[in-house]
Amino acid sequence: FLLNCIWKPEELEKKLPAKVKRYLARKNINFYTVNAVDIAAEIGLGNRINMIMQAAFFKLANVIPIDDAVKYMKEAIKTTYGRKGDKVVQMNYEAVDRGLDSLVKIDVPASWADAEDEAVEEVKEVPEFIEKIAEPMNSQQGDKLPVSAFVGMEDGTFPPGTAQYEKRGIAVNVPEWQIDNCIQCNQCAFVCPHAAIRPFLLDEEEQKRAPETFETKKAIGKALAGLTYRIQVSPLDCTGCGNCVDICPAKEKALVMKPLETQTEKEVPNWEFAMTVTVKDKLMPKTTVKGSQFAQPLLEFSGACAGCGETPYMKVITQLFGDRMVIANATGCSSIWGASAPSTPYTVNAEGRGPAWANSLFEDNAEFGFGMNTAVEHLRDKIEESMKEALELDIPEELKQAFNEWIEARDDGEGSRAAADKIMPFLEGDLLNLKPIKEIADRKDYLVKRSQWIVGGDGWAYDIGFGGLDHVLASGEDVNVLVFDTEVYSNTGGQSSKATPTAAVAKFAASGKRTRKKDLGRIAMTYGYVYVAQVAMGADMNQFLKAIREAEAYKGPSLIIAYAPCINHGIRGGMGQSQAQQKRAVEAGYWHLYRYNPELAKEGKNPFILDSKEPTASFRDFLMSEVRYTALMKTFPEEAEELFAKAEQDAKERYEIYKKMAEGLI
Repeated sequence: FLLNCIWKPEELEKKLPAKVKRYLARKNINFYTVNAVDIAAEIGLGNRINMIMQAAFFKLANVIPIDDAVKYMKEAIKTTYGRKGDKVVQMNYEAVDRGLDSLVKIDVPASWADAEDEAVEEVKEVPEFIEKIAEPMNSQQGDKLPVSAFVGMEDGTFPPGTAQYEKRGIAVNVPEWQIDNCIQCNQCAFVCPHAAIRPFLLDEEEQKRAPETFETKKAIGKALAGLTYRIQVSPLDCTGCGNCVDICPAKEKALVMKPLETQTEKEVPNWEFAMTVTVKDKLMPKTTVKGSQFAQPLLEFSGACAGCGETPYMKVITQLFGDRMVIANATGCSSIWGASAPSTPYTVNAEGRGPAWANSLFEDNAEFGFGMNTAVEHLRDKIEESMKEALELDIPEELKQAFNEWIEARDDGEGSRAAADKIMPFLEGDLLNLKPIKEIADRKDYLVKRSQWIVGGDGWAYDIGFGGLDHVLASGEDVNVLVFDTEVYSNTGGQSSKATPTAAVAKFAASGKRTRKKDLGRIAMTYGYVYVAQVAMGADMNQFLKAIREAEAYKGPSLIIAYAPCINHGIRGGMGQSQAQQKRAVEAGYWHLYRYNPELAKEGKNPFILDSKEPTASFRDFLMSEVRYTALMKTFPEEAEELFAKAEQDAKERYEIYKKMAEGLI
């Protein structure tokens, strides 16, 4: 039996569960350990331990002579990683060698055969779904569940917020808050892909009952007077990507990465206490980076890759509109991190409100979301019809006024909510004997304007689902489309899409893509009545916030194209710099930020605003920071130079077009 762990042999007595000790001892198992985590870090492979473990396996299993195994592994390394450069090849060679030499044979004590289980901590009460369905499924016992376990869920719906009970604890290192260095900007929470680091504001009562380890400081800002502030990490939900540390703007970093083991004893109880602190999201405008992060994220603890470029966008959108969101999701990465059964990372607030999410086929997601919106609007049309009938009846004047307010503000999120709050108390008692009032009561869930979002990757939006997307945008209906642009089909292994730029290496474009990236945004602008924005959170957080606010408020179709770094890109600094990589992409003129707002045209203004400045960094240096480009130099060096030049020219031409649009020349 081979265990990858960071523990020394003498620590195993304390660390191993009793049932594992008993099994090893009673079965006379040869027990070995290897610290592949530290070895990978020393070599420069980050968290990639597969080659180390594979070498260790072949040495122990002896299924083929070890010399042959090493030869075959190193041949495979050369074939697989050769195009990524000799440095990568040599690191993997070293991983094989270290995997062979770093095995530690553990002498299993005879006493382990009678190891006694530790006293079981009091089991926390969890919802029935977690206990009877989620936990068995996560334990790979789902096949044993009887059909009767799913009574009440015959339509396939799962409850929201189940991801919070998983507490995977997969990170090797997690951030630790340095209270004295913190400037309270909340950027760390803003960019976190898993909502595992958040700011909390405590009032006097909450401060009094806080654990001693729950250290806080005076909250900065007139609106936060009398409150204390803390950044809290959930170590068991964090994936250890390090983006929060990387983007921290404090002079001395307010976050430092520490081994998970050093954090759990103190920070797990601290997180549990933080979950009892009330959300105080009305003290600062949600239109600011800092203010938005005091709102509860309604997307949390997903199964996305560490450093994912997609989830931070969606998480922030749920903080602004999540309590009235309806999401149509195209199959792809966003369906994997969005709902891998039984895990549901979309959750609800204290009032039980949160995003309603459903997944479509890859090719028809735009139509799927369009259908959702159409159905809801038909129901709301009926509500308005019933209200107009009720206004002719003998009902309280306050209710008549509320009905008129709702009719006026039905297409406004906050306005319809304010009117709905006034209407709800009347939807009971004798008034229900009136047919129009009863009809309104039956449809009360639709009083608040839904925020309809249609989301998916570039493979869906640029390629397979483009026809449907174009049809939905052309309809003029009030839907919001969010495209996670990873520039490849990420979920299916990194195939080239029409979003893939010139020169990028991807599956089906092994010698570099020969054609330029499709300009989806400019195509949508030709309608003249579609709101369009191109964003990159890591480059300009405020521009992203402004774009999603404008898009959601626009009474018509909107399209937001979000640059999302991906593991398929092979970022040299790793996915812990995915936010910084977005910034570099914009500075180099590789990605451009803009907003096209048709409302400005109605005011006689230019609807196109170019938010990107002139590129200041080297385009070539940016390409060389990602393996998807440098790989081309190894495999097709002559074509590489030509394609790199073409890629840069393509980007310059696109920027020049945008400049002319911003100047009103196009």
